Formats: sequence, structure tokens, C-alpha cells
Amino acid sequence: MSFLEKQTPGRLLLDDTVPLTAVIETSQNLQSHTEYIIRVQRGVSSENSWQVIRRYSDFDVLNSNLMVCGIALPLPPKKLIGNMDREFIAERQRGLQNYLDSITQHPMLCSSLHVKKFLDPNNYSANYTEIALQQVSMFFRSDPKWEVLEPLRDMGWRIRKRYFLIKNKEQPKERYLLSWVDLGPDKFLSDKDLQSAMKLLTGLSTPYLCPLVFSSTSESSALLIRPFSERGSLRDHICKVKPREGYLKKYCNPKKSQGLELPHIKLYGRQILEALKLLYDGGMFYGHLHASNIIVDEGVCRLMDVENGMLGIPSALRPAFTQLRKINSAESIDVFCFGHLLYEMTYGRPPDSVPVDQYSTVPYTAVVSVLQSILSTEACKSGMPTVSQLIQTPLFSDVQLQHSEKLQIKVPSRLKEALKTAKESLEKRLQEEQRVLHQHRRLTRAQSHHGSEEEKKRRKILARKKSRQSAYENEEDVSVRNNNNSGSGASSPPTCPSSPTPPSTTGECQTYPN
Repeated sequence: MSFLEKQTPGRLLLDDTVPLTAVIETSQNLQSHTEYIIRVQRGVSSENSWQVIRRYSDFDVLNSNLMVCGIALPLPPKKLIGNMDREFIAERQRGLQNYLDSITQHPMLCSSLHVKKFLDPNNYSANYTEIALQQVSMFFRSDPKWEVLEPLRDMGWRIRKRYFLIKNKEQPKERYLLSWVDLGPDKFLSDKDLQSAMKLLTGLSTPYLCPLVFSSTSESSALLIRPFSERGSLRDHICKVKPREGYLKKYCNPKKSQGLELPHIKLYGRQILEALKLLYDGGMFYGHLHASNIIVDEGVCRLMDVENGMLGIPSALRPAFTQLRKINSAESIDVFCFGHLLYEMTYGRPPDSVPVDQYSTVPYTAVVSVLQSILSTEACKSGMPTVSQLIQTPLFSDVQLQHSEKLQIKVPSRLKEALKTAKESLEKRLQEEQRVLHQHRRLTRAQSHHGSEEEKKRRKILARKKSRQSAYENEEDVSVRNNNNSGSGASSPPTCPSSPTPPSTTGECQTYPN
């Protein structure tokens, strides 16, 4: 069933995971206030940039919206008197630049709708909650057995995804999670194949995948219904927070987060790897593994949002693995994400950055060994293990699973072929983006090296050496010519010093007197 509105022809699907950078180029005074002109750039191409003009009061509003994160952000303080002085404006501009750097480089704040709208109002001014409500209302009119209990605002980090807590009037005690999401730039399945894939997932029953109760897709969006877990996600459990709170409040600066005990790390890790292997064996792909996409139900881990890859939604960790050219396949993305997840299960927080070569003291040597095989500098340069190889490591190989029978997903051959083609297209887009990033880094390093003081000194020394060498060679040439002239003067007829030497017409060498 598909009831959602159709996509506008020619609509550009924006990748919200591409980082935005912002540089305050200058400021201008207008009567009683100062405006700051900011150059914003998406990705590494300077052609994909634009200007926005913001006042200090705009920064203050943005900061108020981000205070829920619990992090002390470096916004310069207000000043009522003397705020038009040139020196003060220059100092404030430096402070505001530091503030912009801190939020655009923070892995969670940079994806916040408040930050995106502040820097890119043309692409992020839509009221996504209102759009989602319109779509959900259309759905309820077509299927009146469902009823909205409450919108779950800011439950997830994705800007173009909205959540609602709903119930089935025929089962009033059961709670379900309805999500509405825009299709993404990695949507390579045809509409018909996408509907077939969603139908397959909706009817799927397996212990390691969270079931879908209902799904509907159009050319522009998808609506999904699945059981709601009152216990929340694995990340909620690690951070010890309430599932229904906003993600910035829950995850930016959790006060009580704690890693898991070794038995749980082993069990959950093995179950997650088995879920990935199950998808691969069925010809499917994932790419969205992280702690917020895992539900733990009676000791069994279940992956959520398995449909994300088919809907073309980019991975949450895409900004990280686009920097690493060895992560260029769907499976290597999942292995990289599994390394992040294993780190979070062990230390109670995700790694600050990758590669990771130093690990805090933990009593789990086997865990660190697996982490090093995925997150170390050597692994990121040389390649990572496969999911099957991870299952065979000492950390996971001896885990006893409740479901000993062989699990499988039966995918029709035509759909399996379409999924394979979509996966290859996804990998190709990733590899092209990595190639562009690699070229940009090489150019940046070359420009930085060329402009460094050390390189300037080296070029000056080299230029002096070349100058001395050239002068020495010129002296040698003059000396040689003089010697030749003195040796051949007796047989050569003299010429008048005041007259130019006539050009040779006989092929004989003409000489000039000394």
C-alpha cells in the first residue's frame, strides 16, 4: 500500500551527513548593531558554499536551543556598553568563530536542526514535524484503527525523520512506534523493488531483527510502524536515560553512562554479528549499526532500521569512514560501525575519533584485541576483518546462542539481484566521495607545505644556490669564448671595431675582436 505524496520531479536529495564548515569573513556595522558575514561550505568543494548574515542575538538564540545538551559552549558574553568599538568587534568575531568551530566539529551538535538551520536556512527551513503530521493524518484516514498518543520530539538525530507513539484501537494496551522519513541520496532501488523489499521486511520474523508491523513507501518518503520498547535502546541502557527524552539531552553529555560487563559484551556482540551475517546471507545490506539502533529484549539483541539502507538514508558514521579509503564496501562499513559499538559497550561512550591506538585500562584483553583489529591506525590503513572472521575470534567464538537452528531470510532472486545492484551503487558513491576527499587532502597538504616558513627558507636557499651556479656557469662561458677568440685571431681577418660584423655567407665562423 502506498498513500504518501509523490516526490517533486527533479528534487535534489541532500546528504545531511556531509559536514558544514563556517568561517566569519568580515563584519559590518548597521546603526545600532553589528552583522557578521559567514561563509558556509558543504563538504570540501569551495563551489558548494554560500554566505549567511547573522547578528550576535542570532548566535544567542542558537546557543539557548543547544543548552539542553549539557555542554558549556564558548559563546562570548553579552556587552551592552561599548559593543560597537572596533577592537571589541574584532575580539567578539574571534570568539564567535571559536564558537562556530566548536559546534560544527561536535559529532552530535553538527547534525542538530538548530545548527543546520542557522548555517543553511535555504535547505533546512521546512517544518518537518508539520510535514510528518500531514502524512500521518493521511495514513490514519486510510486506516482508522491506529491512533496517535503523542509525538516523540527530537527522539532521534535525523532531521528528516519524525517519531510518534501510537496504539492500535483493537489492542489498546500495546504501544507502537511510528516513524516518517524522507528517502535519502543512496536510494538506488526502483520504486517497485523498494516496495517488494519493504513487504519482505514487514513479514519477516527472526530473533535478531526488530519486526516491522507496517510499511508504506512513495517516491519521496516512507512510513513505518514497529513495536515500541519501553526499555529503550542499547544506548539508553548504557547512558542510563529515559527513552522518550530528546537525543541531545540524553547522549551529548550523559552523567551516568557505564560500559557493560564482559558476559554481556560477548553475548550482545555475537548476536549482532549473527544478525549481520543473516542479512548478508540473504543478499541484503545494513550500514546503520550503532547503539541507538539496537533493542535488547529478554537478553536478545535486535537490529532496528534495517530498511534504512534500502531507503537510501546515509549512515550516521559516514563522515568518519569517508576519511578512510579501506572502508569502501557495505560489509567494511558494518565492521567499522561494529568497532565503534564494541568500544561504546566497553567504555560507556563512543570513541572521540578514529583511528584509536591507545586504550584505557580495562580487564578485557580479548575486547581490546578485537578493537585494535578494527579501529587501530594499522587496521584503517591495511583493512579490517570480515564479519565471519570476527565471529571466529576468541571473544565471540565460545558464546552459546539460544537459537541454535540455522536462520535464513528467503529473498526472491529478482529482488536479490536488485539489492546487489543497489549495494554496488552505494559503494560506488562512497568511493567517489573518498577519492575527492583524498585529492583535497593532498592539495591542502601541498599548499600548507608550500606556504610554511621552513619551505620558504628552503626555496630561498635553493634560489641562491641556483643564482650562484648560474653566475659561475656564465663566467665559465665568457672565459671559454675569450680563449677561443685569442686562439683563432691570427688566421681571422680583423674587423673594424666601429662596424658590426657582417653575417656569414660562406659558412665560415665569424669572430669578434677582443
